[in-house]
Amino acid sequence: MCVNFLPVTPATLQGHFQVPSPDPAWQEEAWQDYLAPIVVGDGGQRQCVLASYGMVPRRRIPEGVRKYSTMNARSETLGERRAYRSAWRVGQYCLVPMYGFFEPCYVSGKAERWRIGLQDDAPFAVAGLWRSWDEPDGSLSYSFTQLTINADQHPLMRRFHKPDDEKRSLVIVPEQDYDTWLGCRNAELARAFLTPFPAERMQARPQPLPARKPRA
Repeated sequence: MCVNFLPVTPATLQGHFQVPSPDPAWQEEAWQDYLAPIVVGDGGQRQCVLASYGMVPRRRIPEGVRKYSTMNARSETLGERRAYRSAWRVGQYCLVPMYGFFEPCYVSGKAERWRIGLQDDAPFAVAGLWRSWDEPDGSLSYSFTQLTINADQHPLMRRFHKPDDEKRSLVIVPEQDYDTWLGCRNAELARAFLTPFPAERMQARPQPLPARKPRA
């Protein structure tokens, strides 16, 4: 499951995804509860908002309840899981723009961080769900999750995660399908988008985490 990805820059949002960039700025890498730009459909028009990575932000989990992750949502159970079923059924679908995402590769016998993206390093988007939250000051905040599918037979994505684990992959949405995905309001029709992306159009390479700076 993806827990870390590379959001696109404001220039790429405007140029490739054709949406104005939201404020404030966001980090170069997104982790759980980090803000990142997502694209949603609003009356047939694309709109970009900053949203927290994870459908249920940790600050929204009640005190005393064990913390859990909602960064990735299994496509097979979207209609059943409480965190996702409402957004899935009413069509709160989004695009998560990125340059790449990271998965652990165990080919060497230990986990190594690999970056996965398109062959030409072009920006792309993965399918997601979003929701809004009422804030104490009367404003709205947003959160999102990324959708995953089984990848046991995918020539590239089956290389990741522990050897005995089920292989999973994010759902890369082809550029020509961006607006159709955003405008879909039927959960059964939406499943047609949840398919593997051609491996020959993807690439993967090692990209370790940067070394931590020593404390002063």
